[in-house]
Amino acid sequence: MRILVFDPFHGAAGDMITAALLDCGADHKAVVAAMRAVVADPGVETVTRAGIRAIKVRTHATPVHRTLADVERKLDAAAPHIPADALAMARRVFARLNTAEESVHGEHVHFHEVGADDAIADVVGACTALFSLKPQGVAILPIALGSGTITGSHGTIPVPAPATAAILAGSGLAVFPGSDSGELCTPTGAALLAEFAASLPARLGAYTILATGYGAGTKDSPKVPNVLRAMVVESAGAPAAMPQDAVDLLETNVDDASGEVIGEALARFMAAGARDASAIPILMKKGRPGYLVTVIAPPDSSAGLARLMAQELGTLGVRCIPAVHRFIADRTTGTVEVTFAGHTKDIPVKYGWIEGRCYTAKPEFDAAKEWAGELGLPVREVLRAISDTLDTQEKAGRQDT
Repeated sequence: MRILVFDPFHGAAGDMITAALLDCGADHKAVVAAMRAVVADPGVETVTRAGIRAIKVRTHATPVHRTLADVERKLDAAAPHIPADALAMARRVFARLNTAEESVHGEHVHFHEVGADDAIADVVGACTALFSLKPQGVAILPIALGSGTITGSHGTIPVPAPATAAILAGSGLAVFPGSDSGELCTPTGAALLAEFAASLPARLGAYTILATGYGAGTKDSPKVPNVLRAMVVESAGAPAAMPQDAVDLLETNVDDASGEVIGEALARFMAAGARDASAIPILMKKGRPGYLVTVIAPPDSSAGLARLMAQELGTLGVRCIPAVHRFIADRTTGTVEVTFAGHTKDIPVKYGWIEGRCYTAKPEFDAAKEWAGELGLPVREVLRAISDTLDTQEKAGRQDT
């Protein structure tokens, strides 16, 4: 299993992460193109930090305060130059940053340092670099936070910065003070590492090192190497993993919509690109019966689906739990020839696979319902005939092997 290991023993910042991945062999051309879509051509050079050779990435941008919507517009404008998977991850990173900022400062906050063009470029560069290396998992070693105080947009504050602490508090990542003073892990660095670990979790067993890379920070201390190390490793001890992705979870409570309206709304959510949609009966305040409506959305479609939920259900608010990680089985579709009641028909079937073994086969219900209508028979009888055919095929396959 190919795993990216990050060792932020001296901390982490967005530019250091991008640089370390470039030093590991990430696609230089793709990373520079993605960053160039946000700022002028970034500088990529070789430097030394306390005697260790490292890559330093430099961007050239002035500080600016932005809202999440402003950042989203910057990402939209840069989208043609950023790989789709990296762009989706970059949006999730800024969603993490926004959630952390709101937890500290309240809603409708402006990003400060993390909203600048160089921070946006660092995020898209790091995400592009990550996917270009095609890891199957990411492992994060304990993160050095630093100590003392820093001075920023909100005056002098203790290390770690409030946003950094908020991001790491929900990440499950291990941290420690570190051997140097000052801010060693920035909010952008924390959000990137937290998102990497959530999107591509991996358990690290014994491994073979395939490549190492060092990303340099700006400070150059003669005694402490201000670098972040990344390694590409092959982990023989890690268990085989199912494919993974991340989705947004949209939820709202509804107490003034009929079952017919909710059923039609669920159908429209699916037609609009939802991965799944459901409604669960609940008891709401003052004893009113209602429904918890849940939509599983691809991250790049969640805003549109939330808007559709408001329109279809009349709700005044939709909760979004961003970047929920899920394991997904490999899926294929095929057809099975079924003979029933003197008639033969090809029925589409969806197959689920784990480690090359088919563990589930499910006929498409609409096709079964249509055939039942043609035959004038109950759908359950047609579904039973299809299941019997699939069982027979499975037994025949086991005998062949």
